[in-house]
Amino acid sequence: MTQSRYWQFQQRPDAKITDDTFGFENRKLDELQEGQLLVRNLVISMDATNRLWLGEREELYMEPVKLGDSMKGFGLCQVVASKSRLYQEGQLISGLTEWADYSVLDALLVQPFSYPDNLGMAEAFGVLSIAGPTAYHGMLNIGQPKPGETVVVTAASGAVGMLAGQIAKLSGCRVVGTAGSAEKCRYLTDELGFDAAINYRDEDFSSQLAKACPVGIDVQFENVGGAILDHCLSLMNNGGRVVICGLISMYNSDQNVPGPYMFHNSIMKRLKIEGFVILDHAAQFPLMQRYLLEWMDAGLLKFRVNLHEGLECAPEALRSLYNSQNDGKVLIKLTDPES
Repeated sequence: MTQSRYWQFQQRPDAKITDDTFGFENRKLDELQEGQLLVRNLVISMDATNRLWLGEREELYMEPVKLGDSMKGFGLCQVVASKSRLYQEGQLISGLTEWADYSVLDALLVQPFSYPDNLGMAEAFGVLSIAGPTAYHGMLNIGQPKPGETVVVTAASGAVGMLAGQIAKLSGCRVVGTAGSAEKCRYLTDELGFDAAINYRDEDFSSQLAKACPVGIDVQFENVGGAILDHCLSLMNNGGRVVICGLISMYNSDQNVPGPYMFHNSIMKRLKIEGFVILDHAAQFPLMQRYLLEWMDAGLLKFRVNLHEGLECAPEALRSLYNSQNDGKVLIKLTDPES
């Protein structure tokens, strides 16, 4: 194996990702060095934070992708060749990889991956790799919902949001979600059991939110930022918890979004506001994954995968995260594992 197709980062976007942002290229793979793995990429996750990696912000949690480099993404991979005692040929692993057919990875920077027979490969990766642990840690460890409290989840039809809302329901809370269409809102209430769902595009969104939270908000699970975060901050109860998981409203700009204008409520309502990056908590993944699987096996946790076939469609799949075309976890499936 000497050649691999890959998506090269070629032009930094001014705002939204365009057809010129990436180029589909071929390359010769490097020889394996000690401690490295040659992997076949099976499934690649499309995440809203990928857009941040294409900018020039200095305050990122990881190094941005450099112009001319291959685009990165979290992926499910199969080891083709190994120069590490940690992994063997044929083993499944997960970690930060590339938008490519094949990649060479550091064996110390990936984790073994397994999933039960009753889950498909893509669904298992979608839930267990990033989205599920993110929802679990953010909601339970930071949000700490209590029975009877009101929880609001923004971008609730997305991969993390739909899981976070259902976890709050399992905790005995009243759960309100926001989404970008009436159809997505119906999915949240009719299929996932949310108590209410509001289309953030509606002109009367603010009044609808207040009506859906008649006794205020105790836990705010934030994926959007901007004006929606301000609306929620204005309704927070004393001692409320605000979980900052994502701020997708600012990802297509290199300029910081003004606000939040209601930040003074952090004092007036004695709020706890905490942001997090789930990669910092990788050591706890096995425990979180165990609970996620138990809930799924019991039919208590539902999940929807938006699966795109083929490496060729990666840029379009990523763009779908920012134009409300996606619902659920957006994944690219490249191929099946070899037995």
